[in-house]
Amino acid sequence: MAKAGLGLLNANHLVRRYLVPGLVFQSVIVGGGYGTGREIAEFFLIHGPLGGLLGMAVACIAWGLVLAVAFEFARLTKSYNYRTFFRQLLGRAWPLFEIIYLLIALLVLAVLGSAAAEMVSAALGIPGIIGTFVLLITVGSLAYFGSKAIEGVLAFWSLLLYLVYAIFLVWALNVFGDDISAALASEEIIGAWHLDGLRYAAYNLNALAAVLFVLPHLQTRQEAISSGLLAGVIGIVPGVFVFIAMLAQYPQIIEVPVPITSLLQGLNAVWFFIVFQIILFGTFIETGAGIIHAINERVASVFIERQQPFPNSLRFGLAVGILAIAVFLADSVGIIGLIAQGYGMLSYAFIAIVIVPLLTLGLYRIIRS
Repeated sequence: MAKAGLGLLNANHLVRRYLVPGLVFQSVIVGGGYGTGREIAEFFLIHGPLGGLLGMAVACIAWGLVLAVAFEFARLTKSYNYRTFFRQLLGRAWPLFEIIYLLIALLVLAVLGSAAAEMVSAALGIPGIIGTFVLLITVGSLAYFGSKAIEGVLAFWSLLLYLVYAIFLVWALNVFGDDISAALASEEIIGAWHLDGLRYAAYNLNALAAVLFVLPHLQTRQEAISSGLLAGVIGIVPGVFVFIAMLAQYPQIIEVPVPITSLLQGLNAVWFFIVFQIILFGTFIETGAGIIHAINERVASVFIERQQPFPNSLRFGLAVGILAIAVFLADSVGIIGLIAQGYGMLSYAFIAIVIVPLLTLGLYRIIRS
């Protein structure tokens, strides 16, 4: 009995140290990109079937390498919120990261708000604002309950998403297998797939800020590096599932605002459409919760320094306020315009302000230690 209990405890430690960081990372990036399929189309499918897969391989490698360095840097410096992390990395210049993070956060949340509205309107025939309101209240509620609740929900929903996306891929292969095979057989490569792979990896690494709160579980350098490398793989696999399924309607699907919905309608299975829509809406919630929780943890660090409690009501208020601002963005620009216009510039800024310092100054401190 004691041995069984010890075994469960060890298994729990292994999951928290090696899998949970990757699952949380995937949870934060999934809603805006894999959840709608819009980012997959914008960054990868435009380069053709083979070019898109090569670009995704570049993104996976970039994620793994940068996250391995970032996780070890966080472990060494005990930096478990982005304010502390980037103070250690950038010194007095750390507010530059906060500016970039808040801009990307608003952009991603705006995409989620727009997608939630379109999904609810298309699926239920009701005003889209209802979907946006449900998203807003649910994310705010998760923010209210704090780190433990968010860690558990993000990890659980990420595993559930893996299962449903795998079923989705198998079903798509069964129904559209010939079309997908024909697209892959073309071996089409268009444009700078490697550059878009790096750009996609760069701005999604903004999710690092939302992963820091689960890194106290990491105890050794080997755990930190292994967890970071594994997070890159965990993060890209659902995207590959979506990409392959999207080949069924290539190339016209590139112009569809929410490609996933188009594919689901093509499968012509009402019950799976409903299940997938629920899972999809859940990805919007977990992405929004992860992004906003990082902001809440940054604010909480200021309260801790002042030896004051950070009230849960303020966590809820910040979440609702930030999402409300993002919704106005979504209404004024639209989902395709948001992704096409906003992500490119911010990805280059993120490379300059975060990735280059992390792979130079951060790596130097790690090696020196």
